[in-house]
Amino acid sequence: MDDYTKIKSIKAPDVAVSAVLVPSQDLPAETPTVSGYDWENGTDYNKILESYTYSGFQATSFGKAVQEINRMLKCRSVALTEETSDPYEEDAFIKKKTNCTIFLGYTSNMISSGLRDTILFLVKNKLVDCIVTTAGGVEEDFIKCLAPTYIGDFNLSGKMLRTRGINRIGNLLVPNDNYCRFEEWVTPLLDEMLNEQINEGTVWTPSRIIARLGEKINNESSVCYWAWRNNIPIFSPALTDGSLGDMMYFHSYKRPGLIIDILGDLRRLNTMAVKANNTGMIILGGGVIKHHICNANLMRNGADFSVYVNTANEFDGSDAGARPDEAVSWGKIRTNATPVKLYADATLVFPLLVAQTFAKYHFSNKKNV
Repeated sequence: MDDYTKIKSIKAPDVAVSAVLVPSQDLPAETPTVSGYDWENGTDYNKILESYTYSGFQATSFGKAVQEINRMLKCRSVALTEETSDPYEEDAFIKKKTNCTIFLGYTSNMISSGLRDTILFLVKNKLVDCIVTTAGGVEEDFIKCLAPTYIGDFNLSGKMLRTRGINRIGNLLVPNDNYCRFEEWVTPLLDEMLNEQINEGTVWTPSRIIARLGEKINNESSVCYWAWRNNIPIFSPALTDGSLGDMMYFHSYKRPGLIIDILGDLRRLNTMAVKANNTGMIILGGGVIKHHICNANLMRNGADFSVYVNTANEFDGSDAGARPDEAVSWGKIRTNATPVKLYADATLVFPLLVAQTFAKYHFSNKKNV
């Protein structure tokens, strides 16, 4: 027997063959197949984004997030009736405006970035009903009305920037003078609020402070301005954790006595959730803003629709990294819901999500009016 014949006669080990060539069972007939965008059709951005659903990985999560937000909007488009409205509610913040109350949460860096303009579109056009953000998500909005934020680099030396009085937020740069301008603008307003507290008995909650500042900034580039105009509450349970807190700290030495009632806002936020016919949560980032919205929805046995956008993982047990199914276990998302977590930088994907959902909904409704 020659060498070639000998080699041909050697069989692969049965264990290897059986391991590699395991027979498949048929998948359900409706299982989608993977496919991408057909570039022979030219550059059609709408079709490109629609193709994400069948591309796999986070592109498919993006497609599912689009579907989930569009479910919110379809529910929102159902007109309120005498039975489903709340004619006796006197608080303009709490009063039901639509059939699906949408809670939008974002961390301060979202406002520091250009995403502020996307959030502005949603608030200006009354496409969301309630905002929860951090102190930076409030103050950075006002500061941008007073002076610009600049594009820098992640690798700039902190030591060099400190000597030049420039603060870095990732690859964004904020001159310290911006905060000095903010102090000049906000300090007289803190005086006014303290006077009202003393003379009129006004109880200041974070949302009422933000609404007052939104009114006083009187600038159409401000998210807080449009929130004030449209009676959309902005809740910030950690309002003192930022530059605004610094200004309140300095002010407390000049004129002590300003009191901020966070419990009043907790009742307001939770009541909005409890009274809502249906609720949707869109949360960019994690931490206090994520939990505050989710916990409010616990009061109604869970949100009906949910989309998380962040890059955190659940391995350390953090709330930021927790997937939607963990919220289901707490009763913060309903057991029959179809929530989505999109692992991505919100500055990359949120404008695209809005383009495929809120923008289409808004401009379609505008055409039909």
